[in-house]
Amino acid sequence: MITKADEIKAGRKIVAIASSTGGPKALQGLIPLLPANLNAPVLIVQHMPAGFTEALAARLNTLSPLAVKEAAEGDVLRQGQVYLARGGRHMKVVRSGARHVIRYSDEPPREGVRPCANYMYESLATCGYEEIVCAVLTGMGADGTVGIRNLKEKKNVKVFAQSEESSTVYGMPKSIVVSGLSGKGISLERIAQEIIRNVGVI
Repeated sequence: MITKADEIKAGRKIVAIASSTGGPKALQGLIPLLPANLNAPVLIVQHMPAGFTEALAARLNTLSPLAVKEAAEGDVLRQGQVYLARGGRHMKVVRSGARHVIRYSDEPPREGVRPCANYMYESLATCGYEEIVCAVLTGMGADGTVGIRNLKEKKNVKVFAQSEESSTVYGMPKSIVVSGLSGKGISLERIAQEIIRNVGVI
């Protein structure tokens, strides 16, 4: 049961992570570094086909202080919970009264992928969260760049990109850095520290 106090407290900050090639390994390096009392929900779009994300979420859940799950249609976002987009479907966040919930779409792939991080980031432009902390991890292509650029026009956004040295493929993070959306790439440990510093703990 969600109380009014929970609804008021829940509307501050959110973390949104994008990853692709090499992402499962990177996520296993990053998510376990976040504390169980992180004062924000965490969204993840990892490029994966249907049928694989449930196992990845279960693996991350066993490794992490935070609770990690494959996001389900209608899930209410809560602090200290990680929501991994279901493979093969686009994930977005919509407002439902004072709360925010997960919605899925079977729209065609974007940037050649589904789920697409740009789709998630763009949905946050109309959310009630005051600050969005974005992390773009290893992966081919440039998914995340357009979505974050559009999001920055509407919201207070902090962006962190994984370093080339720690990335399997320095495509998505490089696009973020080259676009001027973040500073230079940093390690997964530094990204975890920046997430905690920016959203705080309960």
